[in-house]
Amino acid sequence: MSVRNKIDFARFEITCHNCSLSELCLPRGLSLQEIDALDTVIENKPILQRGEKIYVSDQVFKSLYAVKSGSMKIYSESENGEEHVLGFFMPGELLGLDGIGSSRHMCTAVALETTSLCEIPYDRLESLCHRFTGLQKEIYHVMGKEIADDKSLLLLLGKRTADERLATFLLSLSNRFKDRGFSGTEFNLSMARQDIANYLGLATETVSRIFGKLQEDNILSVNRRLVQILDIDKLNAIVNPDSGTE
Repeated sequence: MSVRNKIDFARFEITCHNCSLSELCLPRGLSLQEIDALDTVIENKPILQRGEKIYVSDQVFKSLYAVKSGSMKIYSESENGEEHVLGFFMPGELLGLDGIGSSRHMCTAVALETTSLCEIPYDRLESLCHRFTGLQKEIYHVMGKEIADDKSLLLLLGKRTADERLATFLLSLSNRFKDRGFSGTEFNLSMARQDIANYLGLATETVSRIFGKLQEDNILSVNRRLVQILDIDKLNAIVNPDSGTE
């Protein structure tokens, strides 16, 4: 019997009120009444194991998902089955927004490690938004920010050299970990180097070479998937060479 079967996860019910991630994935400024209303529609999904999918491309869109723990990857596939990584999601981040426009998901979402999610059925969320106009405004603000952040990062990466792309990616992860109360200078990469390379539009060998160069320059220390940023100023200088360092 697996550990998952031995533990009664229903006993560990976490609501929006007592969730440590609520300030990240919930709109700021919600009243207690609005948070209580959200609690009535949010559902806890079964724990996902690495490689399990929460939705696939062209599946009918029904829900948004907030990552509680672990991490997710979204990707699309070309006609010849080639995978294109579109993004990575960490605790406190929403995924599933790709399905809102066409009512079908435009990509596939898969767990990169053991991951727990909150499911937010979209029809029930819409009903709540009709009741609470403030909630509707704040939900749209959160969705817009998620989309804008993704677009800004992709536009930035598209104009960068290979070294600058990887440095930008690592700094983005650093900031996201820091926002969650974790170390921004020492963290595990849940995604494989092949996924990182795919996302950045680089060859896997190129990503490995740059990681090696960053270690030689004493900017990073890398032990398998554990990354330690030794000199964040130098890492920033790769992305913004005109800023200079002391």
